Amino acid sequence: MPSPADPDSVAVLTGMYAAEAEYLAAGGPGEASFDALAAFFAPDVELHQAECLPYGGTWRGHGGLARFFLAMARTWETFAMVEQEFLATGETAVVRTRVQARARATGRELDFPILQTITVKGGRITEVRPFYWDTQAIADACGEPAPRA
Repeated sequence: MPSPADPDSVAVLTGMYAAEAEYLAAGGPGEASFDALAAFFAPDVELHQAECLPYGGTWRGHGGLARFFLAMARTWETFAMVEQEFLATGETAVVRTRVQARARATGRELDFPILQTITVKGGRITEVRPFYWDTQAIADACGEPAPRA
């Protein structure tokens, strides 16, 4: 039997995504304050991105997240999360997102899904692990071919 969504985790996630949208609308990295967005993340947060992406690797702490957003801004001209669904039980949440984006280097537009597992403890996000449907297509669109298996 499915467990109902944990309102605390969902509230943290919806608040974070709203703060992210405000941060980006205000100009994002180098233009807007990261503080309102950082408040949703634990000081030792870890974000794990697929290594083959232009912004791949593990980003740690608030400073790491700020650098991640700078790397994203350098990669994407636009990056809109147009649909989201939240599933949460306790500290674990899964967010299904549909993204529409335009790569800065090539001008190519993509429409793709991301599934993220997110851990929320004590009202703050402690870990994020995004899973992309097709990292090869994303890397190619960004002008940085991913290694082929």
